[in-house]
Amino acid sequence: MQAVILAAGNGVRMQPLTYDIPKPMIRLAGKNLIEHKLDQLPDGIDEVIIVVGYLGGQIINHFGNEYKGRKITYVKQDKLLGTGRALWCAKDLIRGKFISMMGDDIYCREDLEKCAANDWAVLAKKVEGKTSGGRIKLKPDGHLDEIIEGVHRQKESLMNIGLFVMQPDIFNYELVKLPGKEEWGLPQTLVKAAQDFDVKIILATFWLQVTDIGDIKKVEKILKMTSRDNNFPRNYRRPGCRVA
Repeated sequence: MQAVILAAGNGVRMQPLTYDIPKPMIRLAGKNLIEHKLDQLPDGIDEVIIVVGYLGGQIINHFGNEYKGRKITYVKQDKLLGTGRALWCAKDLIRGKFISMMGDDIYCREDLEKCAANDWAVLAKKVEGKTSGGRIKLKPDGHLDEIIEGVHRQKESLMNIGLFVMQPDIFNYELVKLPGKEEWGLPQTLVKAAQDFDVKIILATFWLQVTDIGDIKKVEKILKMTSRDNNFPRNYRRPGCRVA
């Protein structure tokens, strides 16, 4: 099975740290963000495809062609046009069911294994009060119906946190353009596939989002408190392209 890491962004909200390094290479608790991600991958993942862009040469030079026995392949995204376009850069390399995840969020192995046990899945987080992002609307059977972007004021919301399990069939769907932007969204395109396939919702037990500089000390503290032998505790809760 393959995993695709979308790591091409400019990291504007992390400036000035990202003037000289790409955001996924920022180090927290002794590892960069991609290493935290790679160390949580299920054993069944035998290849990692990293979509690089801004200062992507640093990622390629650091990891080379393998990491702890896993093959690494790189694809370059020359123009940032959203998560949908980023994944489509890896289209020709996908050979079966795969995991797609963001390059700057930290997930845990238990959640990844639960997602990978399904043909299609979205990792989601329950949040309370006002929030912004992709709110998940469910079908009566509890599977994915819609992902609604924006600011949400529900007492409790189920939010998309950027990790998906998909089949190559996803590439049969036309990418969805985001309103008013020159960007094409992966979650919105997955919603189209969900009309034909049952996309299961998996609730995250561990998720750390590194959005801006203010998150660094907070996330690093959590990682130092919770890391155990490269795995996180199960009871933790917290509210244009070319082959390189």
